[in-house]
Amino acid sequence: MPESGFVGGSAEPDGTAIPGASASRDVPAVARAWLDQFGTIALATVIKTWGSSPVPVGGQLVIGPQERFEGSVSGGCVEAAVITAAGDVMATGVPKVLGYGVGDETAWRVGLPCGGRIEIFVERLSGSEDAAYLQAVLAARRARAFLAVETDLADGRRTLHHDVGSFDAEVGQDLSGGECVLIDGPQRRTFINALAPPVHVILVGAGHVAQVLADLAQRIGFQATVVDPRSAFSSETRFGGVPLRQDWPEEALPALGLDSRTAVITLAHDARLDDETLPIAVRSPAFYVGALGSRRTHEKRVERLAKAGLSESEIARIDAPVGIPIGAKGPGEIAVSILAAIVKARRGA
Repeated sequence: MPESGFVGGSAEPDGTAIPGASASRDVPAVARAWLDQFGTIALATVIKTWGSSPVPVGGQLVIGPQERFEGSVSGGCVEAAVITAAGDVMATGVPKVLGYGVGDETAWRVGLPCGGRIEIFVERLSGSEDAAYLQAVLAARRARAFLAVETDLADGRRTLHHDVGSFDAEVGQDLSGGECVLIDGPQRRTFINALAPPVHVILVGAGHVAQVLADLAQRIGFQATVVDPRSAFSSETRFGGVPLRQDWPEEALPALGLDSRTAVITLAHDARLDDETLPIAVRSPAFYVGALGSRRTHEKRVERLAKAGLSESEIARIDAPVGIPIGAKGPGEIAVSILAAIVKARRGA
């Protein structure tokens, strides 16, 4: 599933902040707000892909009146055709499964001539039941809790699952790993959207790299939090809507909770912040731990961590100097290299 399905920035209609969300790109939050504003909207979800489809299964697009839309189901290739079809779905209430591929005239016209195929489910959302559905999605994300949405593609009926206990072992394993599942049964097709929590990027040290990296992380659908006890650095004027924790890492990190969808990066050029953060991070389920600084700086860091009792295997978890080695110069390029390293680790590349 795309990490963008779930991403401080935006707020729900009741004013509740959604941590790490970008208001203009967050599909569930936009859908919930538009449902209140317009009464009827459409939601398009990628349910199957073949070949070079640019958006993975689970990618979503919300469509409102007068061709308003947010999100993506194809990176721009078939959005215009999907938006047109969504108009019919909003008018009739009958869901549709749309298919585009290299052999389809529509696909060539809208820009999928490179060998990819894609199936997209379009449904109408209106009324209190659909509002409650979106509210449940947003509540699960706030709590960083698992939620699977099982949808009958014939009539749009959906069932929410808060664990994988009702699925067989193979499907449950896929869903637990954040993979969506399409079941092509003999008499019905069912799509199960695994709405795993977004990747949470925790940046310790509110310097210039953190400013760029927090923004980039949110733009690709990750949740971002900046931790720095130095209030002059971790100020709202420097970070806009990014959630900030003006605490020391030993207080902030346990409060934030480090799970298997968390990346922790130290960016402070400060030994105390490094030495508080890294033991907690490497002993947590976090999938990525990185530390800014030169090789010489890291050698000294390793000496301190070893004296503090960290094992060789724990120290080996630290990616330092942090980021993909692309010869980056300046905060912007360094932030790009770090984000690339996080994505690489997340995808197991």
